[in-house]
Amino acid sequence: MDETESVREIWQALELPGIVDVHTHFMPKPVMDKVWQYFDHAGPLVGRHWPIAYRTDEERRLSVLRGFGVRAFTSLIYPHKPGMAEWLNQWATAFAAATPDCLHTATLYPEPGVEDYVRQVIDRGARVFKAHIQVGRYSPTDPLLDRVWGVIEDAALPVVIHCGSGPVPGEHTGAEPVAALLARHPRLRLIVAHLGMPEYTDFLDLADRYDDLRLDTTMAFTPFVEETMPFPRSEYGRLRDQADRILFGSDFPNIPYGFIDAIGVLTRLPGIDDQWLRKVLHDNAAELFGLAGPA
Repeated sequence: MDETESVREIWQALELPGIVDVHTHFMPKPVMDKVWQYFDHAGPLVGRHWPIAYRTDEERRLSVLRGFGVRAFTSLIYPHKPGMAEWLNQWATAFAAATPDCLHTATLYPEPGVEDYVRQVIDRGARVFKAHIQVGRYSPTDPLLDRVWGVIEDAALPVVIHCGSGPVPGEHTGAEPVAALLARHPRLRLIVAHLGMPEYTDFLDLADRYDDLRLDTTMAFTPFVEETMPFPRSEYGRLRDQADRILFGSDFPNIPYGFIDAIGVLTRLPGIDDQWLRKVLHDNAAELFGLAGPA
């Protein structure tokens, strides 16, 4: 059985209409090429050998993802310096318009004018934001972002936020800056990428305190991550208890293993049942994004 058949067998056995993947990357080609080059050279924010599993052209990547049965996905874009975010948003708006199964994704950066372009992209139909604290090297509580978070909070739009200290800690990573952000904006719909690795427990604690905080499974539990940032066995019970707040993410195409591995590890977690898998692989995200019926 090939990988596509193996992936489809998992969600079909659960009687799902497909998978919703909240953590996938589609970017302008020059940006994606630079990202891949950074991984190829095991840059400082990567810290280890990291081969890209799905290094193909955009159309092929879309075809592979759809073949797996992913009925909705994101185009997570993120700037690493001022002056990039608005241009990335323009690209992502056009990409979403041409790609109906992509959830219209936007991003931001603490810079003058950020509130204006965030409002504009919301008006154009953005459905999810991406904030990358590690790569952007900014604090989520930067004063330039305070009003912006309020705009996103009022719009009730989710934000996939890479704020954990994996794979390499940053100046503003960890749960404390996010806790400070949520103290100011408690209704902000954050989706903590990678389950907050390696600060898994700290982010589960935040999920206990804030009803609108969610976590995605991106790269968690895979052998690649378990070697260096294992999920604490003592927290599996809490993971089960938060069944309504966990969303599937793969990091496609920038993963150093197969898509089947990202899903397969979830099916083998201790104490996990089919109901939990249905919620995580599809239902939680379908409800969050208002996805109606099978694709």
